[in-house]
Amino acid sequence: MIATGVIVEYNPFHNGHLHHIRQSRKETNADIVIAVMSGHFLQRGEPSFVDKWTRTKMALASGADLVVELPYVYATAQASDFAKGGISILDAMCCDYFSFGSEEGNITPFLNSYSLLQEQNDTLQQMIRDSIQTGISYPQALNTAYKQLIPTNELSFVDLSKPNNILGFHYIEAANKIHSNIKAVTIQRIKAGYHDAIEADSTIASATGIRQAIFEENSIDTIASYMPLDSFKGLEEWRQSNISFGSWETFWPLLRFTIIRHTPQELANFAEVTEGIEYLLLRAAKESESFVSFMQKVKSKRYTWTRIQRMLTHIFTGFTWERLKSFKQPSYIRLLGMTRNGQNYLSSKKKDFTLPIISRAASSDDAMLMQDIHSTDLYILALSGPANTKRMGLDYKTPPIRV
Repeated sequence: MIATGVIVEYNPFHNGHLHHIRQSRKETNADIVIAVMSGHFLQRGEPSFVDKWTRTKMALASGADLVVELPYVYATAQASDFAKGGISILDAMCCDYFSFGSEEGNITPFLNSYSLLQEQNDTLQQMIRDSIQTGISYPQALNTAYKQLIPTNELSFVDLSKPNNILGFHYIEAANKIHSNIKAVTIQRIKAGYHDAIEADSTIASATGIRQAIFEENSIDTIASYMPLDSFKGLEEWRQSNISFGSWETFWPLLRFTIIRHTPQELANFAEVTEGIEYLLLRAAKESESFVSFMQKVKSKRYTWTRIQRMLTHIFTGFTWERLKSFKQPSYIRLLGMTRNGQNYLSSKKKDFTLPIISRAASSDDAMLMQDIHSTDLYILALSGPANTKRMGLDYKTPPIRV
């Protein structure tokens, strides 16, 4: 059975994701599509729009055969570590291919760029350090150094100023670093860019655009044409359950309380909080009645919106530098859902997997898993409120979804 892996968030699952799964299956002749999906907090430092089980159902209804969770420590990390976690799990599950969406749409420029940066790594790192000293962010420094290193020859190189190209590059880097035999495939992103708002004359929209439209209209009706029917039904069921859609604006009262209850010295202990920004975070939290006004006070050329949000995610969940450094690599495969086809793959291949499968949270006390469970409870508390105690402990109560 040919297995192709994808590393995803599906926040929420839309027509662009459907296109990616279908094309990935076609390009690799896959019998099985395995999705490694983030849980309740995401790579850009945001709470997920709906919970991981709702997003699992969406994925299984639209072409994924297995959905497993990307642990919190990787799901909320910078691009290189996000990629490391996802690729390591796909490799452990004996995938033949991994497929990612990109603005480039051609794998060769990625491979050329990886080879170039490996050869020029010492020079690259020094150029990045020099650029950061001028006050720009790491992603900007990386792209500036990279552009200066590209030779003028017949080879093509990938544009690393584009968000999905950047992530794709790190997937290839991660696969090489762990000496994986898994082959890389990329699918051209169609129409909507990562941050684009929805357009009335299209059926393709970014997840960012879909979430933005729902919050602005206070309705899901306007986004129906941008999603598979099962995904739209999933959002309808979520709305009917009287639980808010996830966002930092929704979480702001609890997040603000969490920041203010700490001293600057305590805030500095949380992962990604560096260089004295804890003082600014505390001052801005005291002065800001909304999440947006808070972010406007702390965002700068040095600290991108995404980097600050990742700091806030770790403050909210209590994830410290010490805990981050204690995790070296994924230690399990957390099964969220499967189709019959996916179940057959597990039955035939799990003896070859290099990580244990966890289908019941109660069966393991792995520290990385405990962080996932803790994050779920905080996510549910922020959305459901203190009165809804039945939804606490969902990781222990929810078996893998079967479609």
